[in-house]
Order: sequence, then structure tokens, then C-alpha cells
Amino acid sequence: MNSSIPARRASVGRASLPGGSRDRSDCRCLRIGLIFNQVLCAIVAAGLGLGCEKTPVPPAALPKRLQATPPSIPLTNVTAAAGLSGFHHETAATGEKLLPETMGGGAAFLDYDADGDPDILFINSTRWPWEQETDSSPGVQLFRNDGTGRFTDVTAGSGLGAPLYGMGGAIGDYDADGLPDVYITALGENRLYRNIGGGRFEDVTAATGTAGSAEDWTTAAGWFDADGDGDLDLLALNYLDWSREADLAQPFTLTGSERGYGRPRAFGGTLPRLYRNDGGGRFTEIAEPAGLHIMNPATGEPLAKSLGLTFLDMEEDGDTDVFVANDTVRNFLFLNQSAEGEPGRFLERGREAGVAFDEAGAARGAMGVDAALIRGERSRALAVGNFSSEMTALYTARRGTTFFTDDAAAAGLGASTRPDLTFGVLWADMDLDGRPDLVAANGHLEPEIARVQPGMSYEQPPRLFWNAGRDSDAEFVPLTVEQVGDEFVRPFVGRAVTAADIDLDGDPDLLFTSLGGAPRLYRNDQALGRHWLRVTVGGAAGALGATVTVDAGGRTQTRTVNPTRGYLSQVELPLTFGLGESEAVDSVRVVWPDGVERTLTDLPADQALRIERPPPG
Repeated sequence: MNSSIPARRASVGRASLPGGSRDRSDCRCLRIGLIFNQVLCAIVAAGLGLGCEKTPVPPAALPKRLQATPPSIPLTNVTAAAGLSGFHHETAATGEKLLPETMGGGAAFLDYDADGDPDILFINSTRWPWEQETDSSPGVQLFRNDGTGRFTDVTAGSGLGAPLYGMGGAIGDYDADGLPDVYITALGENRLYRNIGGGRFEDVTAATGTAGSAEDWTTAAGWFDADGDGDLDLLALNYLDWSREADLAQPFTLTGSERGYGRPRAFGGTLPRLYRNDGGGRFTEIAEPAGLHIMNPATGEPLAKSLGLTFLDMEEDGDTDVFVANDTVRNFLFLNQSAEGEPGRFLERGREAGVAFDEAGAARGAMGVDAALIRGERSRALAVGNFSSEMTALYTARRGTTFFTDDAAAAGLGASTRPDLTFGVLWADMDLDGRPDLVAANGHLEPEIARVQPGMSYEQPPRLFWNAGRDSDAEFVPLTVEQVGDEFVRPFVGRAVTAADIDLDGDPDLLFTSLGGAPRLYRNDQALGRHWLRVTVGGAAGALGATVTVDAGGRTQTRTVNPTRGYLSQVELPLTFGLGESEAVDSVRVVWPDGVERTLTDLPADQALRIERPPPG
């Protein structure tokens, strides 16, 4: 939106959302009108000897802006020391330059053996089936944590070794037996593995009917309770209507006749799959009746080209809403109608909510996404990683409303992120000051991009944006090598980023995946003397969707148990709360998805809590 027009701040509830929708042509008309008004104002002003500036705000009315000092948050590369050198991402690239070779590399933190520390699941790909040489490398590799941040490859014998051209993973206890199950997305059929204990998994894809289609290209997926019946349902997003033949038929070139990687706009859109959990290991695919099939009104064809997924309770009405980041077409915000008496039914309201396009009304190349509460918990924020020259989006809305504005430029993310091609984005309180910081994984699609776009790099450094607070000169400050260390800023082809406290010292550590390369595990070595609290929520199905509110030192923080964050990635289930200087916690309140509550009071800081659901009655 043009800055000369006041931002719309009306409180928009589900019942009052407009029935119509605004497409890109509406946005362009609005922009043309704004430009006409500005030109008319300038003409009239010139004739009258006046100016068009707004009446200046008296200095006393301006908020006081503080110059915040970024903290030191050393991030040490411990990949080799942690035992992760045995994983290397496979793209299968042989020179044909097929688009799937640019997109994979998901990862997940999970406690597969229920011993209280985070283990790691890497998603890999295999050689193309038409290549003469076969490759037996698995589509996934599982690494067990010994509790100190050292990992051992335990894939052999786990039942997870079947090869596939993997993309990402989704972790959830769909059978409510206390053990996390694993869903792997892929180019082609997906796989669901049930955790049967003892470090072993069984392939239940066929029995559950969750494979999808051999023609699917499934990217992000996540478990959540779509219909409010207490068990976990599964949402699997698809990217493009792709085939090798269609890809090779496109004239994608770098210079002259040299082939380059293709553009998503050259391929058709897709439809997601929503698998309703019917109990007993049975699922029913209900995406269309659930309202998740979005069609292009001009062509009648599927619209979605989905890469990013996260869940949030947008309206704080107790059910789970869905945000989907799409590549080169508008983003989706699906509002859950369960609170309105329509369980398992969603309404798409991305345009009305202001999260579908950029501020100029154009769709971006969106990849990863994550949601958080910022600005003293007063605003909800959606961060979306976008293509180079498009900058990372920071959609924000005051709590209690459902209309967002993109504050990226004003908040300090505009110029800093515009050169990057950002895949993974993740909110994490890296310095334990109680404010979520923003982490980004960056890397281009085209290895030869510097030849056609001088100054652009294939390998790009990751970013850590420190949250200085709304009253600072810049709300989000990119930390430099002086603050994070030279190991963190070294460029690579980043894709997923996820977080867990691998060494159980209270602060979040970071794991990045690299396209066609080795992962990077960064241990958080901040030594700021701040306090923390880690909360694990017990209950059936891993308590996904439960909210935890912590009061300490006059500050209230709220988090939701939601591992589906970033790009093709899953974070650990325990929630980390940075307490700053507070040595004690006044209260911890847990609200499970069905409304059951439990509150603990007067707790010491610097501990890990597990809060179990109260028994019935």
C-alpha cells in the first residue's frame, strides 16, 4: 500500500470478512488511483504555491526512539564434532537442470526414542531412476542424540531406509501412543512411518492411504487437529504440476543455448491433500470438501504452488488456522470454521487479510514461513522468505484483528534481505531476552547465477536478525561477524533451518541444510547471563496446538506447540522462554486444544519442565 494512505486497522472477525475478494487487478487500480491523486495534488499545489506534505506531528507527540546495542551471540559450527559429517544431501543433478534438483533438503528435530533430548532426521534424495547407475542412499537418515549434542547415525535397522526423492518431513503422534511418527514428502509418492518403539519404524503408507499420487510433488507437510476431534490430521502441500518431459521441453537458458534451471511460472498449479484421521490407523482424504482446493478463476485450473506451511490460531478462538506460502502466486490463509460449528471446514481469506501479495499487489516467490508474537505480544507476525530482489515479508497484525500490513521495510528487514534468496525463516529467541529473533537460510537456485546477474551469488550467508524491540531505531538488526562469529557468516546454499536445544543448556541451537552439500549445526554459545525456562507439554498426540503462557518479571509470553515451521522443516516440541534478568517465574499456564487448563506458580528459572495434562474429572 502507498505510504500516503493510512493503513487499514479495522478489527475483522470471521463473520465480518467481506464475501468478495480483491485480486491483483484491484490492487493495481488502487495504486493507479493513489498516483493520480498525488499528481493532481502536485499540480494544484504548484498553482497555489502550496505543498502536499502532511501536517507535521509536533515533536512532543513523536515516540522516543532508542539506539539499542546488539548483543554478542557466537554461533559455533559443531557439525563435525557433533557427528553429523556422515550426511551429504544428494540432488541427483547430472546436467539436465531439472527444477526439483534445486528445492530439497528438509530436516526435523524429534525425540524419536523418548529420552528427553532432540534427535535429527535429515531428508535426502536419490539418483534419478533413468540414470544407468543406481544409488542405494536412503531418502532419510536418522541421528540419535546422546544428550550432550553428539549424534550417531542409527538409520540402519530403523526401518527408515527406503530410497525416495525426498523433500521434507512432518513429525506427529497420529496414533497417540506417546511416540512421534514420521511422514516423508517426496517427488512421487510420500511415506508414513509409524514409530513402534525400540528405535524402529514400520512403513504404514499403504495401510493408511497417505501416499498421495506418483505424479505429486509434495513439499511441506504438517500434523494438526483440523476438525477438533482430539486426534492429529495430516496436511500435505504440493508444489508444481511437473514432469521431466515438460521441464526439458521448456526453453530455459542462461546465455545463448546453455540450459538453466526453469521458472515455476512455466508449470501448472496443484492441489493439497488433507488426510482426516479416522482412528485405528485409517485416514480419509478430504481437502476438497474442507475448502482447501483453490482454483484459478481465470482458467479453472489449480492455483497453488506451495512451499511453506505453518499453523496458528489466528483469531484466538481455540482452533487451528493454516498459512500457506506459494511461489509466484498469492499466499493463502485458511481460517478454521470449527468454532463456527463446521469442523474440518476452512475459508481462504489471504487477500482480505493482507497476506496474499506484497504491498504493490504482486505475488512473490515465497518459500518458508514462520509465525510469532512480537512487540510485547501485542502483534502477530508472519515472516515469509522470498526470492532475491523481493525481500523477506513481515506481515503484522494487532492481536484481535485479522488484517496484516507488510512492515518489513520499516522494521529493518527491507534493504537487508532484498539481495538474498531466502528459503527457510525461523523465529527463535537466540539471546533469551524474551523477544523472538529472526533466522534466515539463503541460497540461489542457479549455480551460474553470477554470470548472468553480476553481484548475485549461488552460495549466500545465513542471517540472524536481532529483535531490538519496537521502540528502537531499527526493530530488527542484522548481526555482523563481530556478534555471531566468522563461522556463521560463511556462505553456502542454504535451504531448511530448524532449532532445538541440542546440549540442554537452555538456549536454542540452529541446524541448516545445504543443497547438494553437508548440513551445518551451530551451537549457541551466548554468555549473556540471562535466564530461561523450557516447557514440554504432555498429553495425547504430543499436545500439538496447546498454548503455554509464562509470566515472569512483569512480562507475559505466549507460545504454541507447533513444530511445523520454516521450509520443509520441523522444530523440537519443547518451548523455550527467554526470561532476561528474571530469576523466578510467577506462573506457567497451559491450555490444551480442548480447553483443559493447568497452572503452576512460583517456579525457579533455568529449568526444564514437563507439564502433564490433568486426569479426567
